[in-house]
Amino acid sequence: MATSSSRTPARDAREMSITRWRRYLADERAEAAVYRELAERKTGQEREILLGLAEAEGRHESHWLALLGDDVGKPLNGDIRTRMLAFLARHFGSLFVLALAQRAEARSPYDDDTDASDSMAADERIHGEVLRGLAARGRTRLAGSFRAAVFGANDGLVSNLALVLGIGATGVPASTVLFAGIAGLLAGALSMGAGEYVSVRSQRELLEASRPDPASQDALAHLDVDANELALVYRARGMSAEDAAAHAAEVLATLHLDADAPDAAGVDEHEALGSPWNAAISSFLFFASGALIPVLPYLFGAPSGIAIAIASAAVGIALLGTGAVVGILSGGSPLKRALRQLLIGFGAAAVTYLLGLLFGATGL
Repeated sequence: MATSSSRTPARDAREMSITRWRRYLADERAEAAVYRELAERKTGQEREILLGLAEAEGRHESHWLALLGDDVGKPLNGDIRTRMLAFLARHFGSLFVLALAQRAEARSPYDDDTDASDSMAADERIHGEVLRGLAARGRTRLAGSFRAAVFGANDGLVSNLALVLGIGATGVPASTVLFAGIAGLLAGALSMGAGEYVSVRSQRELLEASRPDPASQDALAHLDVDANELALVYRARGMSAEDAAAHAAEVLATLHLDADAPDAAGVDEHEALGSPWNAAISSFLFFASGALIPVLPYLFGAPSGIAIAIASAAVGIALLGTGAVVGILSGGSPLKRALRQLLIGFGAAAVTYLLGLLFGATGL
């Protein structure tokens, strides 16, 4: 009886390689789809950059197609993370997706895979930096309102949880804790909103006072090119004497003061601060929403001990969520940021709770 030929190590290795190449091919196609989805929500230079990234993923796709040849087989789906990114890019804002994609590009397997070319591995690293730059633009535009929202939500969660636990630990009726929590919500939200408005408005006014006077542009044509007044302007902005003199000569040649030029990082400081009204409204609303969570169990009539447990658990979940979002948008580890938020928030609440127990026990 004839026996079937046994599988050879070379054939097994080839099949394993084909499986891996098909997975890479699917991932490259999925990543290109993410960039095209993001490009649909952009215009101008950002759209062109994202389409350029999609084109680069197309070159990587061609590499795996060439290796697979007739073994391409049925198209596979990309990994779950990339498909989730495509869904988010299609239905939600792009900054969140850019931050996630930046982390994904940093985990490219091509560095350790001999079947991937050196240029492909380098491409993936550069893609991460491109995404970092695009995400930085979004973070700059979001910075003022986002900072106010995050601080507002965290302050609302932590301060009202601490207030509720501290007062509840003294043994007062649940209705007293409820009224104290609502008062803390309103007072804190109004204070946060007013504080953010004053803070952002003051910073913008300070920046305005430091910007060059546009009327000085008219004086350029009448300057003595041999004098050093214009060089002094640039020295006052922080340039060295040599750099200031060279730049002054360049400016005089073009008669342009660059009064509205952004800083070295290409970031407009006013844009980074955001609108004072947006910051105030974001801070008010997010503080109020965060401060409402510890109050809800009392609002629905839960007994004091159960209300404390529910409020603590709900605030803990919310702190983990806000910490994870901050971690993703900042390009850091979501888990570390989430645990940091949780420990800080519960630490403050625990101190207040212990003080409430102490005051309740001593009758103060």
